[in-house]
Order: sequence, then C-alpha cells, then structure tokens
Amino acid sequence: MEIDGITRFQTVFREHYPAVLRKIVGLIGDREAAEDLTQEVFLRLYRNPPEDLDRVGAWLHRVMTRIVYDHYRSSGRNHELIDRQKNKVLAEERVYPSNEDTLIRSWERDVVRQVLGKLSDRDRQALLLKQKGYSHAEIAEALKVNPQIVGTLLMRAAKRFKQNMPDEEVMDS
Repeated sequence: MEIDGITRFQTVFREHYPAVLRKIVGLIGDREAAEDLTQEVFLRLYRNPPEDLDRVGAWLHRVMTRIVYDHYRSSGRNHELIDRQKNKVLAEERVYPSNEDTLIRSWERDVVRQVLGKLSDRDRQALLLKQKGYSHAEIAEALKVNPQIVGTLLMRAAKRFKQNMPDEEVMDS
C-alpha cells in the first residue's frame, strides 16, 4: 500500500474496528478471542483491500463471517481433540490403574464386604440387588416380600449399612 492507501486504511480501521469487534464478540462471546479475530479481519483488509474502499463495510462483513466460521470450525476440532485426549487418559487409567488406586479400591471393597457381612441376609441381598440395577418388583420377587415395602426395606437397609460403616468412612451425602 502506498502512503495514501495507508492513510485510507487507518481511517477505515478507526471507523469500522469498534463495530466489527462488537459483532464478533456478540457472535463468539469471548472478548479476547474476538479481538484476535478482529485483528485478522483488518490484517486481511490491509493485505488484500477491495478495489472500492468506499464500499468496505460489505467486504468487512463477508471477511468477518468467514473468519468467525473458521474460528468455530477450528475451536470445535480443538474441543474434539481435547475430549479425545481426556478420554484416552481416562481409559488408560481404567486399564492401567496406579498401584495406589488399586490398593484403595481393594481396601474399599474389603470395608464394604465387612459392613455387608454385619447386615441381615435380607438387607444385604436387597442392597446388592439394587446396586446391580434390579427393579423394586424384581427385588420383591427375589426376597419374597410385598413389592410395596421394597422402597422402605432398601431405605432401612441403607441406613443400617451407613451405621455399620467405620466412622472415618462415613461421608455426608
């Protein structure tokens, strides 16, 4: 751009920058990212200005639309990549748990087994069936009780379970 072109660019920049920024902030909701995208719009204007700078508003709008669209596409891909990486790490943790995690899970299972051992057969079976996803009707059938009392039976069994948990293991729910 020659000197006259630079002066014209500066005028267009000062005139349109606030509106372009405001529109991009409205579209993406992130002011910091919007400022970067607005700079990209004006960088493109500087590098490849339209032939008629008097009609620059429509040109800026088209470029802004493309840049915001590209931003959404790339940020969507970035979120997908981040999600895939998180899922991979979580899967590896499940497949290869740390020794500490393995020890803690083993200890927790032992505590639960001990507490279940202190319960009556009916309470223990009710809680185990519920934990395995059985419905109240299925639990009633397995325990040979009236289906209408299963909710109360489970609630009382859970209360007795909590009462038998070692004090340091009981968490507020």
